Amino acid sequence: MAASSSSSSMASISRFLHKDCGLQARTPLGQISLRQAKLDARKWVSVPNAKIEGNCSVDLSRASWISPLLRSRQVLCKAEANISSGNVPEHAPTELSQYEKIVELLTTLFPVWVIIGTILGIYKPSMVTWLETDLFTVGLGFLMLSMGLTLTFEDFRRCMRNPWTVGVGFLAQYLVKPLLGFSIAMALKLSAPLATGLILVSCCPGGQASNVATYISKGNVALSVLMTTCSTIGAIVMTPLLTKLLAGQLVPVDAAGLAISTFQVVLVPTIVGVLSHEYFPKFTERIITITPLIGVLLTTLLCASPIGQVAEVLKAQGTQLIIPVALLHIAAFALGYWVSKFCSFGESTSRTISIECGMQSSALGFLLAQKHFTNPLVAVPSAVSVVAMALGGSALAVYWRNQPIPADDKDDFKE
Repeated sequence: MAASSSSSSMASISRFLHKDCGLQARTPLGQISLRQAKLDARKWVSVPNAKIEGNCSVDLSRASWISPLLRSRQVLCKAEANISSGNVPEHAPTELSQYEKIVELLTTLFPVWVIIGTILGIYKPSMVTWLETDLFTVGLGFLMLSMGLTLTFEDFRRCMRNPWTVGVGFLAQYLVKPLLGFSIAMALKLSAPLATGLILVSCCPGGQASNVATYISKGNVALSVLMTTCSTIGAIVMTPLLTKLLAGQLVPVDAAGLAISTFQVVLVPTIVGVLSHEYFPKFTERIITITPLIGVLLTTLLCASPIGQVAEVLKAQGTQLIIPVALLHIAAFALGYWVSKFCSFGESTSRTISIECGMQSSALGFLLAQKHFTNPLVAVPSAVSVVAMALGGSALAVYWRNQPIPADDKDDFKE
């Protein structure tokens, strides 16, 4: 699966080059390994010995925390170029390093780790419950930091160049899904704590695991990273505001406390990461070579620990808790896709928005529930959502991986 993921990713890059830059190459760019794309993000880079008619520049700055292979590829062309197959640099490596292969394998097997963590959480909770509130906060903050380390100021400027595409994803995240959470809670007549927990998790930002699922599903990884970034920053206002509006009638909601915690756990580490990448790029590049493996381990623990902490409740009320959460994610995936199609987006973009809408940072919801709600049942839907989100998103990604993207798929993303 890992090898085919690399091939399909580079094939999409090849289509992008041909479409937007007018590149003509006898040797398919899909045969060039992903490692060739690791260029200095802050420099304009040209292809050695290439016959250039005009000026084509390549900037491959974006990355996703969980795998070097998810580093997005940005191509900015000012004119047309003509590159023959003989001009591809001979010194360029043709295979991934052993480390990258291991990271890609571990990343692709993310659902397996979630299943193992869930089993341990239910039957051996003591193995994962040591990651309680304080350590849980540190772990989640580290994931936010690692995401920030892969971002630059240019990524935010690119958000401004794609207001419609990113905006639809943002609305799907903070309008469609919160209303879904509220509607399901009311329709199923959940108790006030469980209804509040379901609404809270539906108001959380996109999760970083969505970038992995987008990669597997042949979606637009660059757009996924941008949408996750925007929804993460927007969470400082949107998560407490929406939770107060939709759940305030059920239980007291400390909107200010939610905002402060979200600011501390989400925004501060992200800003530190972005500034580090911008002003200390060499140091940052060394760090992000080891963060992927740490990220995989931490994400698994952040999935397993909530399950372990509510294991007894799950055993006693499993069905009552699983059904509303499963409905939330299934409906979010479906509506995210249909809304995108209604907006005339292409297949790749529609898959990306669907996954981004259906996969959120359930771990953040669990942390906020623990810190700001006295009833422990409020945290239960977030704990269940951690597993439902990971397994549902991964299953959908694998299904879409076996459904080809149309050759004439619409490109909705402006680099």
